[in-house]
Amino acid sequence: MPNPNRGACGFQSTEFEQEYERPSKSELKRQMTVLQKLGEELVNEARDRVKRVPMPEDVRDAILECQQIKDHEGRRRQLQYVGKKMRTLDEEEVAAIQRTIDSWKGLSKADTANMHAMERRRDKLLTDDKALTVLLSENPELDVQHLRTLIRNARKEQAENKPPKAYREIFQILKEIDKKKNSGKKDADADGAEAEDDE
Repeated sequence: MPNPNRGACGFQSTEFEQEYERPSKSELKRQMTVLQKLGEELVNEARDRVKRVPMPEDVRDAILECQQIKDHEGRRRQLQYVGKKMRTLDEEEVAAIQRTIDSWKGLSKADTANMHAMERRRDKLLTDDKALTVLLSENPELDVQHLRTLIRNARKEQAENKPPKAYREIFQILKEIDKKKNSGKKDADADGAEAEDDE
């Protein structure tokens, strides 16, 4: 005759169900690592940027303090503390910080693309005389003589493997042009928005 007690454990299977609603230890560790990395990203950013990130004062203070520590061990301990502080944030605060960091990365991607475009334009100025004509037609305020001299010197620097002084100066001029163009575009956008408001 089979034993009726065999296999019975003496407890209902629903007794321990609540225990498994909490995240597992490995899931908690993953979340802690993500927050630690987020804190480190903020520590590696510029101070004025960190000051603009929406977060509680005590977390910001921990990050700003960590930026000032030069000693390796002291910095490591402070980074641990930053991670601990990051874990006190709720999901919405973490999401706001993440959005801010993502927007910086998007901005830097656009900046990088813009910089590459300027570098290509500078190289074209050195290889193609027509590129200077195009640049001058777009920006008649530029000093033609100065630009021609810089281009000639930059070519000479490359030919003789000299330090790229003129080469860098051309890039600075292109950067200035780009800055003026962008500030003009912002002004036009602002004027357009004001005109829309007036209607």
